[in-house]
Amino acid sequence: MRDHRGVSREELQQSALVAVAVLLVLGVVAAWSVLIPGVSAWENVIAAVIGSLRLTGPVAAAFAAWVAVRRRRGARRRPRSAWQAMRAPLAVAVVVAASFTATVLVMAVRTVLTEQAGGLLPSGLMMGIAGLTLYVTLGWVIGWLLPWTITPVFAGLGCYGLFTWLARGQTWTDRLAPATREPYDVFRGLSATAFTDQSLWLLGVSTALLLGWAALVTRQALALAGALLAVLAAGTGMARLISEPASISAQRVVYSCQEWPITVCVHPGMRTGLPELGSAFVKIASRLAGTPGEFSRLEQRPRSDDATISSGALPIHVDDLSTGFADAAADEFVERLARQCDGSPAAGYRDIVIAWLRGKPLPGGPLPEHQYAAAWFSGLTETQRREWLRLNYADFAACRLRSEHFGGQAVQAAQPFQPAQPVQPTQPVQSVQAGELASPGQTNRVRRAGHSGRATGHRHRIGRANGLSHREGSAPRDADGDRRLARPSRHD
Repeated sequence: MRDHRGVSREELQQSALVAVAVLLVLGVVAAWSVLIPGVSAWENVIAAVIGSLRLTGPVAAAFAAWVAVRRRRGARRRPRSAWQAMRAPLAVAVVVAASFTATVLVMAVRTVLTEQAGGLLPSGLMMGIAGLTLYVTLGWVIGWLLPWTITPVFAGLGCYGLFTWLARGQTWTDRLAPATREPYDVFRGLSATAFTDQSLWLLGVSTALLLGWAALVTRQALALAGALLAVLAAGTGMARLISEPASISAQRVVYSCQEWPITVCVHPGMRTGLPELGSAFVKIASRLAGTPGEFSRLEQRPRSDDATISSGALPIHVDDLSTGFADAAADEFVERLARQCDGSPAAGYRDIVIAWLRGKPLPGGPLPEHQYAAAWFSGLTETQRREWLRLNYADFAACRLRSEHFGGQAVQAAQPFQPAQPVQPTQPVQSVQAGELASPGQTNRVRRAGHSGRATGHRHRIGRANGLSHREGSAPRDADGDRRLARPSRHD
């Protein structure tokens, strides 16, 4: 059975069911991609389902345009009242809202079964429904005014481009799009006031467009008056959005902490990542013990927060709990211990210490002195490395490390090879210290030890004159290294 619009009710019901199924699948997929991994907080779910409008909104606009084109082609007479004209677009809005509700329920199943931080924001859900209503209204008006077969595609792509441009705008225009005003931050949270103002703006614009279209179709002044009132409501919401400060102050957070092996505190929505964070930072804490970088407590902080924290605590940044989040947080923490060296030779020495603190293989470096430094540092024991860091921490933090800090081997290696210089012969001189007495058997040896080489030659000549042979003059040496005097022959 077909109604007076030329579209059967069975066909409309089947189309509605297909639309709900498609929007549900797209909504869950889009919301899951926006969901911050590992964050157990209700606000994370709200931000995810609102982020799903980026895909479900254009699809809803295309579906509304398709129904409007079918209605416009099958229309035989003008609607008598505004309500009669608006029943079809309102029915499409209800179908789209039902798919959004189903998406929220699917996303909330895991949230309900586990302990979550924060609370559910009804204003956030209302803003999501208001945003989808605006998509449906735009698609319906475009489809009615342009009853072409290709119109639904143009409506979907046009809405996607328009709201993507508004959401990425650097001015106040990003507040007018049906999306969160900035990337969700677990420490800053979501503003219920901002969601309320956005809902007023979106519903006002949607009502103004729909009543304006109804006034155009039915030629009724009452519908036009309602459209003007809706414009006032939309203007009020827009004024409140623009006047509200763009930045949202950080919320007070009651940390969830793990006390052993070191104290690590994170947002309660990320408490499941405490064991992995503790394991990633315990070795770093032990290697920094006794240095100015020593810490006893780590606290997760937002990146935009420069406030000082308690003594003995250091800030860490954890954006989510995706794979490798603890290693990424540890790498960022260690990199902040020493300033960047801007490509100077000290950068290679800094990389050696950074790699040791992170427990990674020591890099060789681009220069020979870096390779010698890495080899020297790897030869130290763990205790020696900690003592070395305690003594040289100031130079490490200020990027003043040089080859002298690593045994100075690089300086020796960098010097060119010098040939050995000829050694000048020296004549050892032995003397008897004052107060040292020589034994009677050593008298001759001591006397000879004090003579020069010329005296020795003269002594040889005297020996030959006294009848000593050459063999006797070259008598063997005793145990002390001196020659034993040959016994002279007797002469008459």
